[in-house]
Amino acid sequence: MKLGAFSISLSVKDLQASKSFYEKLGFTVFGGSEDHHYLIMKNQNALIGLFEGMFDKNILTFNPGWDENAQTLNDYTDVREIQQKLKENGLQLDQEANLSTSGPASIVLTDPDGNPILIDQHV
Repeated sequence: MKLGAFSISLSVKDLQASKSFYEKLGFTVFGGSEDHHYLIMKNQNALIGLFEGMFDKNILTFNPGWDENAQTLNDYTDVREIQQKLKENGLQLDQEANLSTSGPASIVLTDPDGNPILIDQHV
């Protein structure tokens, strides 16, 4: 099962303060929009999403079909296939993808410690 690019999505109180902090750690803006209250920061292969006022907890994020540069991969596991495998493995999903569709979709599950995991396919 190929989960794709990994990032941590942080729920931040002050987007500008967080941006400045991560820039001092060597991260640069890779994507997002300050006008839309989120930025994607990158340092080599490490990705951190900064999201102001969008959700309550930090989220582990995987993007099937993308590499760490948001480039489409030729070989990846579709989110619906991942969903089926997770369910076969006995995991409970909080949000499921519609199996009758193709293309972009997402699923959400929660680890035993309450950490949300978003598997978000954009291709």
